[in-house]
Amino acid sequence: MPLQQVKETGSRSGEAEILSRYTTAQLRDVLRKMLLIRRFEESAEDAYMRGHIHGTMHLSIGQEASAVGMCLPLTSSDYITSTHRGHGHCIAKGADPKRMFAEFFGKETGYCRGRGGSMHIADTGQGNLGANGIVGGGLPIAVGAALSIKRRGSNDVAMCFFGDGANNEGAFHESLNFASIWKLPVVFVCENNKYGMSMSVERSTAVADIAKRAAAYTMPGYSIDGNTFAAVVSTAEEAIARARAGEGPSLVVCNTYRWRGHSKSDRNRYRTREEIDEWSTQRCPIKRFEAALLQHEFLQAEDIDQLRQSVEQEIQAGLEFAKNSPMPEVSELTRYVYADQLAKEVRP
Repeated sequence: MPLQQVKETGSRSGEAEILSRYTTAQLRDVLRKMLLIRRFEESAEDAYMRGHIHGTMHLSIGQEASAVGMCLPLTSSDYITSTHRGHGHCIAKGADPKRMFAEFFGKETGYCRGRGGSMHIADTGQGNLGANGIVGGGLPIAVGAALSIKRRGSNDVAMCFFGDGANNEGAFHESLNFASIWKLPVVFVCENNKYGMSMSVERSTAVADIAKRAAAYTMPGYSIDGNTFAAVVSTAEEAIARARAGEGPSLVVCNTYRWRGHSKSDRNRYRTREEIDEWSTQRCPIKRFEAALLQHEFLQAEDIDQLRQSVEQEIQAGLEFAKNSPMPEVSELTRYVYADQLAKEVRP
């Protein structure tokens, strides 16, 4: 099966047609989610620096179009698995920032009652099976979810997010192989942000384009500009439709960039300030999407200003909710280590 390519930065032919598939209200909500992810992570970073959040933190600032664009065609009953850099995926799938902040702050009102934190947040009510601190750990989980979907005869889809570093893990190859053999309804989404910790993709990966690895497992591979929303969502539509039609898995590589370091302890000595500045000023996914909405007259400048104000209010309300929420009781330290009862089904 040939490698399928979507053009990267430069040509944006067909952008207006792709955006016109969605209502103004839907596109407005897309921008809202992208702004919400950006401000959520900036605020979480600030809270971390102030000592409100403990442990470590991995930010996806600069990757918002990938998360929102891939998740937009999904329904609430579709599944996703996420990564240690998964805050954006969680919000894109419909999570409430208030409960996310509470989880980060270790509070009882968080999605995992304060036990999961930044790297292990889950929102099963929206089909988010969880972030994962293990590189590539979500790959076999997504394949298992897709197998469950197929055995139940459901029309749902599983989407698996992972980073470029995970494409060299054994679980990556095992998962793609198994999914292809069984023609499972799963979309593999590699967010290639150029570096696995401090190791560049060029130094760690033998193949120049990760999407070419799809050919070994007889599935289509897409290498797309992960910072252009229209390119992401149009590819997501195609891969998801293919999965729902019973045609099997796809591999989508969203070429993007993380503005921050690998984690809060990263001093960024392996890349230049000029490189970071180019991506943050010339290739910002939010600026690109705002420009597209204005150019094609889906929104006006005042609409965007109102959205930004609304998002800021939501962020501040979320922070206050987290600060004022109760901590877990010491007496419940070991609660939730084991399930109280075994569920017969994932969903009724």
